[in-house]
Amino acid sequence: MLRHATSADCESIAAIYNHAVLHTAAIWNDTTVDADNRRAWLEARRQLGYPVLVSEENGVVTGYASFGDWRAFEGFRHTVEHSVYVHPEHQGKGLGRLLLARLIDEARQIGKHVMVAGIESQNAASLHLHAALGFEITAKMPQVGTKFGRWLDLTFMQLQLDARTDPDAAP
Repeated sequence: MLRHATSADCESIAAIYNHAVLHTAAIWNDTTVDADNRRAWLEARRQLGYPVLVSEENGVVTGYASFGDWRAFEGFRHTVEHSVYVHPEHQGKGLGRLLLARLIDEARQIGKHVMVAGIESQNAASLHLHAALGFEITAKMPQVGTKFGRWLDLTFMQLQLDARTDPDAAP
């Protein structure tokens, strides 16, 4: 089941986030967060009108996804960047695809034009998922990050959400 996150989900969201921080190169941070940090993050997303979704199975949060501004300049107001994370015990069940597909729908509903993904270049599963949902590789940036004592490459992918030719036109 997919639904919008509540404050009560923030402990689970923090646990999923922290697992990715400690064990993967999906999040390029070394510092873990607590539930209060995720509550502030959730509230900031809500204030901007952006969704935070969770997947849930038998009352347990199994994954989460959100998007936010891609860059903090007015000229980028029609573009969002997203994140999707699934608890390691629930990976391989198609939850990432469900969460991302719903995010795409939500971005279209609020009139966004482009969705951007920044993916660690060796994350074949994420690259495949995005390609399967229509994202195209637009840039590869070698050695722009570091984690676990190695350089990380970043692959940017993007999906055009509508066919507008005029940025001021309604989607």
